[in-house]
Amino acid sequence: MKKTLIKYACSVAAIIALVTVNYGDQIRTTERGLKIIGNAEGCVRMPYKCPADYLTYGIGTAETSGEKIIKGKIYTDAEIAESWVRNIKTAEACVNRYANGADLPQGAFEAATSITFNAGCTTMRKSTLFKYAQQGNINAMCGQFKRWIYASGKVLPGLVKRRQQETDLCLAF
Repeated sequence: MKKTLIKYACSVAAIIALVTVNYGDQIRTTERGLKIIGNAEGCVRMPYKCPADYLTYGIGTAETSGEKIIKGKIYTDAEIAESWVRNIKTAEACVNRYANGADLPQGAFEAATSITFNAGCTTMRKSTLFKYAQQGNINAMCGQFKRWIYASGKVLPGLVKRRQQETDLCLAF
């Protein structure tokens, strides 16, 4: 992580606490799922260009979310929590719509929300992982996470770790 990003880092645990206290009744994802997403994404107060070249801040809030991001602004914990909840809701809505989310066990739902938060709804809704979820084949669904470890044709160690955590969560039904 660049020195500038470290200087403007924020606490994932503090943001999770704000989310669970202030928005816990608005999202289905629990603290366990939030930890996987938050720790994998990291938390940065000042916008930066992510590896995909999008302006990003907080816990994975990118300009692709449709949110206006102000370059150079230092975002507060409350602003980061609020934007993260909006993005979690978007991922959950995708899982509900395209992966039969209402019928998924809690762990499978949260794991699907995590990968959707990371890879995006457009990508995930066409995936074999979602196809198995639609069929109610949870074991086959959970077996798909380890296939999603590549970016630009390379295996990324951070994705390997995240996908293992998502697999474990998925199987915790």
